[in-house]
Amino acid sequence: MGGSKGEDKPGECEEWSYHFGNKDTLILKAPKKSPLPLRMVVFSMTMICGVFICSMCMQQLGSDSWSRIVKIQVAELPCNKSSVPPSEVHFVHYPQPLNYSREECMCTPVRFFAIISSQRSGSGWFETLLNSHVNVSSNGEIFSNKERRNNISSITKTMDKVYNLDWNSSASKDECTAAVGFKWMLNQGLMANHAQIVDYFNKRGVSAVFLFRRNLLRQMVSQIANNHDRYLKQLNGKHKAHVHTKDEANILAEYKPRLNTTTLIGTLKKANDYTREALENLKSTRHITVYYEDLIQNRTKLVDVLDFLQVPTRKLVSRHVKIHTKPLSDQIENWDEVYNALNGTQFESFLDADYRI
Repeated sequence: MGGSKGEDKPGECEEWSYHFGNKDTLILKAPKKSPLPLRMVVFSMTMICGVFICSMCMQQLGSDSWSRIVKIQVAELPCNKSSVPPSEVHFVHYPQPLNYSREECMCTPVRFFAIISSQRSGSGWFETLLNSHVNVSSNGEIFSNKERRNNISSITKTMDKVYNLDWNSSASKDECTAAVGFKWMLNQGLMANHAQIVDYFNKRGVSAVFLFRRNLLRQMVSQIANNHDRYLKQLNGKHKAHVHTKDEANILAEYKPRLNTTTLIGTLKKANDYTREALENLKSTRHITVYYEDLIQNRTKLVDVLDFLQVPTRKLVSRHVKIHTKPLSDQIENWDEVYNALNGTQFESFLDADYRI
C-alpha cells in the first residue's frame, strides 16, 4: 500500500535527486523545450544583427580600402610557372603595377623588350605594327626627353617604370599585356652607357630587337629631308616626321637634297661603324636583328619578331605612309655627282634599287 505512493506515474517529468549528507534532498526538474517558432525568431534576429554589424564595418573601411585588401589577397596567390621552359624563366615576368591591379591578367606572363635603332630606320613604322597587336605595348622614344637620360640612375628608374607597367601612354592596352617595351635610339644615352645598360638588360631579362637599315644612303636622304621639314613645316605649318596620307607624303617627297660628295664617303663610313659598334657592345643581350629592307620586301619577317617576343601570331597593320618611294636617282638633286663618288667603293650597292615599293 505504502509502496505504491513511491512509484513514478506515467507521463510525469523525470526527476534527479542529489543528496548532500544529511541535508534535505535537492530536487531539480529539466526545463521544458522551447517552442520552434521562438527559436526561429531568435535565429532571425541574430542574423539581422550580424548583417547590420558587417555593413557598418564595410562603410567605415570604405570601398577603396576593401578593394585594396581583396587585391592584396589575390596578389599573394602564386602563378603557375610550370608551363614556362627552364631556358625562358629569366625572361618571363609577372609585374604588379602600383597604379592599378592586373586582376585577371595577373598571371599572364610578360616579356620585356627594347627596340634598338637609329633615326630614319623605319622604327616608327615598325613600332606601330607591333602596337597593332592586342598583347604588345611599345611606349615610343621615352629617352627623347633629355632629363630621363641624364645619368644611368634616371635611365634605370625610367625603365623600371615601363617594365612595371606603370608607364601611361597611348600604347597601353585594355587586354592582357604579354610584351612591354619602348623604342631607343642609339644616340639617346644608349651608347654612352652601354655597359650598364647591358648589365640591366641581362639582370632584368630584357630582350633587344635591333632594327637597322642596310642602305645608309637612303637613310641619309630621309634624315636630311626630315630636318628640312623640321624648319620649314611644310604641312600646314606643322612638322611631321611620319604621315598618314599619300598627299602629305607627296608634299614632303618633293624636296630633293643636294649631298656633299666631298664628305659623303666619310659620313657613310662613320654611320656604318657606329652601327657595327652598337651591335658589338650589345651582343651579349638576348636579341634579334632585323633590317628595314627585309621587312619591306617580306612581311613574314614580322612573324620572327612575334615568335621572339613569344606572343601569338596576328596580322599587324600600320597607318604610316612611306614618304620616299622613288629611286634614289629621282630623290637626290646632284645624283650624277653622288653616283660617281660612290661607284667602285664599298658603298656602291647603295646606288641600286634595294627594294620595290
